[in-house]
Amino acid sequence: MKMFSVSHKTAFVVDHCPYMAESCRQQVECDVLTKSRGQGMIPLAPVSKSLWTCAVECSMEYCRILYDVYPLRKLLMSALAAVGPPNPQEDPECCSVLHGLVAAVESLCKITEYQHEARTTLMDTADRVANRGRIICLTNAKSDTHVRMLEDCVQETILEQNKMAAGSDRLMPIQQCELVLVHIFPQGEDTLVSDRPKKEVSSLLTSEVHSVRAGRHLATKLNILVQQHFDLASTTITNIPMKEEQHANTSANYDVELLHHRDAHLEFFKSGDLHMAGSTSRDSGLKETVTLKWCTPRTNSVELHYCTGAYRISPTDVNSRPSSCLTNFLLNGRSVLLEQPRKSGSKVISHMLSSHGGEIFLHVLNSTRSTLEDPPSISEGCGGRVTDYRITDFGEFMRENRLTPVPESPDTEASGKPPAERAKAQLERYTRYWPMIISQTTIFNMQAVVPLANLIVKESLSEEDLLTCQKTVYNLVDMERKNDPLPISTVGSRGKGPKRDEQYRIMWNELETLVKTHVAGSERHQRVLDCIIACRSKPPEEEERKKRGRKREDKEDKAEKNINKDSEDKSWQESERLKGVVERVKEEQGESEVIKDSPDSPEPLNKKPRLEEIQLPEKAKGPVSLLTMWTNRITVANSRKHQEFAGRISSVNNKAELYQHLKDENGMDLHENGKATR
Repeated sequence: MKMFSVSHKTAFVVDHCPYMAESCRQQVECDVLTKSRGQGMIPLAPVSKSLWTCAVECSMEYCRILYDVYPLRKLLMSALAAVGPPNPQEDPECCSVLHGLVAAVESLCKITEYQHEARTTLMDTADRVANRGRIICLTNAKSDTHVRMLEDCVQETILEQNKMAAGSDRLMPIQQCELVLVHIFPQGEDTLVSDRPKKEVSSLLTSEVHSVRAGRHLATKLNILVQQHFDLASTTITNIPMKEEQHANTSANYDVELLHHRDAHLEFFKSGDLHMAGSTSRDSGLKETVTLKWCTPRTNSVELHYCTGAYRISPTDVNSRPSSCLTNFLLNGRSVLLEQPRKSGSKVISHMLSSHGGEIFLHVLNSTRSTLEDPPSISEGCGGRVTDYRITDFGEFMRENRLTPVPESPDTEASGKPPAERAKAQLERYTRYWPMIISQTTIFNMQAVVPLANLIVKESLSEEDLLTCQKTVYNLVDMERKNDPLPISTVGSRGKGPKRDEQYRIMWNELETLVKTHVAGSERHQRVLDCIIACRSKPPEEEERKKRGRKREDKEDKAEKNINKDSEDKSWQESERLKGVVERVKEEQGESEVIKDSPDSPEPLNKKPRLEEIQLPEKAKGPVSLLTMWTNRITVANSRKHQEFAGRISSVNNKAELYQHLKDENGMDLHENGKATR
């Protein structure tokens, strides 16, 4: 069936009875020349609109907003232009709004151009194309009984017109009609008609009643109704800088409210930032608007921004100066960026105002990952890069919840629920508590908890399942008694992480949370929870043992810190001692170099040890220290400043044998007189 909603046809019925000529009693000041008026001039008296004028103006404003946002494929009656104001002298008995309601129902039965196009495309009967519509009646009812009489009139007329349309090719039966009765009464008077939400009068007719004061209250009510009827939403642009008319050199900030399709706020609803975006209420909570902040325009190019949607806008107060200035600014080819007002953090540009072809659009900018980019890795999350997703566990989760076709059989029917409902129920149980990240869970990282985690999600537990779960709990108690370590993630934390007893407290809390989500399944689920609670309540001697364990851990930590501090002090003292030795050697070698300036100068008798002869303490194998590097450099530099003694070069253990050339071949020593001695 071709779907045409009730918004496809909207018929306005404005009561033209003599009472509608009464004043709405909301005064409008016409004397604007208060300061420049002369002494002899009489001030102008304020005026007030009639109920008819208020109703017509609000109806036209309803139509204006609708045509701004939906310029095509929307139909409204235009008969109000040919009707004059009501005559207050006319007999009220001769005037009745019932004639207008009958005419509205007749208009809804007529085939529109779009319905005819749909029928022609389908090449089928009129039954395949839906015919729905809405009637908005602005009147002054006498009482609630009068309202019920109007509803009965519309119901009877629909039945009569449907009979006529069944035998006609130019008419279509009405399948659904919404009747919106707006009771208008002057300000200062009490209403005789009570408000009533939408109710179903019959399968063809629904009705709702609104009792509203004439004037600005009626305009606000019609503004809210047009948003409800055509899925519109309100956005208020704040902090718009505008120059003052009286003072051209000064500027002030103004606000402008715009109406557009509700999908422009869809990202706010998805991300949950609607409240953060500045959702406020006005007119005693009757109207809601999302506040966006004006950003100074810096570019005229629209193509620089990635948009996910564009929606036509309509100013709420089209005749106000701020609205006029904003529309003229945008129609001149400028673009305005809009940001979400936030108390902290960086600003988020979420929307942009720009015009195309003489029409102004509200563009929704992509503030998250663009669909044009490469698909995100599974290790990336909404809050940034997350590298510890439970990917393996999720694969197992998918295998356990696979859907398979089930043939119809007596066993399937006897089980009560159809297979699809049982599958949904199982998926709901499995996802009641399922952390997605490894660092956010402890029990799902422990092999000892796997039996309990796999059984607790079952719809019912057998006696064997109960014993397995209790055995798992007792194993955890035994692990805690032995002080075994737990797989607690320390990502983002400094130091060694939480203490051992704190780790077990986290584990028990998470295990209790898991079981509590399934405790309503059966009586055995409750017994598993009771077992956990009983094991968590430790006896006094167990608490005393825990305290001694914590004290022992604190002592071990302090001892380890003291050892590290002592080793650091000893290393520093050794470094300082070696530094002093090197400095003294450098000074003494400098003095010897001054004496050795002459090549004939002999070696000093009291020879100081050279730098190479200093036995430095052995270091552990590993990288060369800075002190060793500096010592080697000084040694090489000093060795290049003089020629080493030949005897010392060929000496053995720093002892050189003199007059070696005087020895003969027979091992005899020769003297100056030529005599030889042994």
